[in-house]
Amino acid sequence: MKRMILAAALSLGALAATACSPADEAGTDGATDNGGAGEVNIYSSRHYDTDLALYEDFTEQTGITVNRIEADADALIERIASEGEFSPADLLITVDAGRLWRAEEAGILSAVTSDTLTERLPEHLRHPDGLWFGLSTRARVIIYNKGQGAPAGLENYADLADPAYRGDICIRSSSNIYNISLLSSIIAHNGAEAAEDWAEGVVANFSRDPQGNDTAQIESVAAGECRIAVVNSYYLARFAGGDDEQKALFDKLGVIFPDQTGNGTHINISGAGVTINAPNRENAVAFLEYLTSESAQRYFADGNNEYPAVSGLEANSAVEQLGDFTADTLNAAEIGRNQRQAVEVFDRAGWN
Repeated sequence: MKRMILAAALSLGALAATACSPADEAGTDGATDNGGAGEVNIYSSRHYDTDLALYEDFTEQTGITVNRIEADADALIERIASEGEFSPADLLITVDAGRLWRAEEAGILSAVTSDTLTERLPEHLRHPDGLWFGLSTRARVIIYNKGQGAPAGLENYADLADPAYRGDICIRSSSNIYNISLLSSIIAHNGAEAAEDWAEGVVANFSRDPQGNDTAQIESVAAGECRIAVVNSYYLARFAGGDDEQKALFDKLGVIFPDQTGNGTHINISGAGVTINAPNRENAVAFLEYLTSESAQRYFADGNNEYPAVSGLEANSAVEQLGDFTADTLNAAEIGRNQRQAVEVFDRAGWN
């Protein structure tokens, strides 16, 4: 569960005490006595245990001490903004293009130029001005109950608004960032008017009021409580690679990667950006580049069932079970820019 590990008034010295490995008090240049390698201060809204292994591996490879704070993304963005020029934060790590956009709007990120990042990451997973970089991806897919049969004609996100699926759909709240980003991509591709028609059509097809997380949608479809749902791929992979009970639920589901003859399946990302007042900027860039290395990408793939952001690397076996697909290559920055409009569309459509 996301949690605030430290209070907002922590000083840099207190922050260092939360490091993955012990750190001495930093000097004005951020250097410590661990061979002069220094430290990097990470504010992260990722809350996966395997991320700890990333920090430890980076320290082992470079000698740079990793200090971290974990909290909700919006809380971290607000904190960095309020800390201003005295912020100890070097790097913000979060999930979804929408939250990266919020950080961009808050003016807390600085541009990074890195040949390593440019070479390793496809263009659509990089901010056009280098304010943030995608580290892993997850697809927003459609699932259905196999026992009730594959929904005829359901191939695209647009089809979810078809009256043929009246009363069939379970989905999360419109306040969920994954749904906001999906609608943002629809706005980018088709315009706001078409997006609003789509949202109204999906609302008309609800099996119940929006509730629960993606796990709840998976369990509801497997139980036959609703026929169709929209979920992130890594939630599904957890069931596919889980215990016997989870695998049994997964076996009851069919998976559709939408828009394979159109724009491609919508993906959202985990990403990171160097903060505007980073006291250890060089180390922060080094950590960003490390996160796109093959060893770090394997942590993302194997630890949390995400797709590697770096081209040419494979996902883990549980994710591969879901099938191959063509991803939408809309730049994630475009998804961010349409967030406000997406929220307004959801509100007008009555998507609670």
